[in-house]
Amino acid sequence: MDPHPQHLIGDCLIHIFTFLPEEDLLRASGVCQDWHGAAETPWLWRRLCLQRWTFCDLTAFRSERVDHSWKKYYLRRSHLEMKMTKGRTGGYTCRSLRGHAGKVVGVTYLQESSAQLPHLWNVSATVCSAGSDGTVRTWNTQSGELLWCSPEQKPLSGIMSDERREVVITIESTGLIKTWSGRSGQELGSFSAPGRPFTLLQYDVSDSWFLTVGNGLGSLWTLAGTGLTRASSLVVGDSAIDILLVSPDKSLMVVGSSDGGAATVICTQSLTSPSEDGDPLRVSTPIRGSGAAAFIPTQPARLAVMDNEHTLNKTLYVFDLSIKKSKFKSEIQVQQVESFPVSLEVSPHRMILKASDSNRLVLVVDQELLVFSLKGDLLARFKDHTMRITSVHVLPCRDGIRGPLPTRDDVEQRRRLWDDPGEPVPPTGRFSHHVQSVDSRLL
Repeated sequence: MDPHPQHLIGDCLIHIFTFLPEEDLLRASGVCQDWHGAAETPWLWRRLCLQRWTFCDLTAFRSERVDHSWKKYYLRRSHLEMKMTKGRTGGYTCRSLRGHAGKVVGVTYLQESSAQLPHLWNVSATVCSAGSDGTVRTWNTQSGELLWCSPEQKPLSGIMSDERREVVITIESTGLIKTWSGRSGQELGSFSAPGRPFTLLQYDVSDSWFLTVGNGLGSLWTLAGTGLTRASSLVVGDSAIDILLVSPDKSLMVVGSSDGGAATVICTQSLTSPSEDGDPLRVSTPIRGSGAAAFIPTQPARLAVMDNEHTLNKTLYVFDLSIKKSKFKSEIQVQQVESFPVSLEVSPHRMILKASDSNRLVLVVDQELLVFSLKGDLLARFKDHTMRITSVHVLPCRDGIRGPLPTRDDVEQRRRLWDDPGEPVPPTGRFSHHVQSVDSRLL
């Protein structure tokens, strides 16, 4: 009798192996040549990777000496996670950065973040942290060295950065906004705005630097240059501004409140270079309320908006925005190109909407993440998180979406892995920077 029946070879054998966990698949690979060939099928290991992690990036382990494959990715990432869980060294870098006397309220990359460099662990990256002790601190993540520290000021509530110009932007609990040189720590400018909370948006127009600030009273300020010279101010409504977006072509800005009425589309030039005798060029979107919004990065000004109706059956709209100029006037046109229903399982506390380079929409509803095409096809639905998702970062890649997508609780759990024995929570004024696989991208 043939010890290797033909019906167990090839596709049938691969199908049987789909029921095996990775340990048994490795054992089956050593039985014979036919089993080894079937167990090495890339599709099997790709399936195991996506079942375990959902988001995978094979380039994370790419090197000239190591051939990258789904199997090697699975084994190396599993090994790294095991070593991190047990506190073993090797294959990753973890630096505990201490110095703040108060709570760390925010961390941002200043120089060459992992969004631009997939091989972050091979370079020296710089991060900035802001603390409730009123100091800004800049660190070298490879050495753990403190590069500079600002003088003490009022407690800080937020931090962001412009990596290209190496500028750090902080905001105090009192509403004072400051800019700092990322290289020297020198204060570059300041601007005091009333009406907490604040939403900040930094962008460039024709290589000129701008910062637009929306407050909790519906007012909008646009500041020019890192010295924060006021270019314009505008009252948009009476609700807190928490939607503040600029189109990829920088011609239009969308301002709104997730709890208020329709979002407002404003000509960016009306904010950065306002005319002395004319009102800002603006128009409202044709839906009653905007719960979340995002521009499609591959189009000049294509906007996706989720309504904020208090029901489980919502609608996601897609609009093309443009400025039509005639001899006597200019006007903003908002043309609907798509709309589709979105059925939710629970009433959301907060929604987040992002768009990818592959024209996919990522919608976060509390603990759930949904991926749609621009035509409304539900491509994926993930329920991996046990706590509410508070932030999402979509990176450009071949498949359009790359993770991770952390919750506050997820981040705290990752930090706890590196506390000293007996410390159940991170000490005040300390945070850890991880450089390992894709998990370093948002931590």
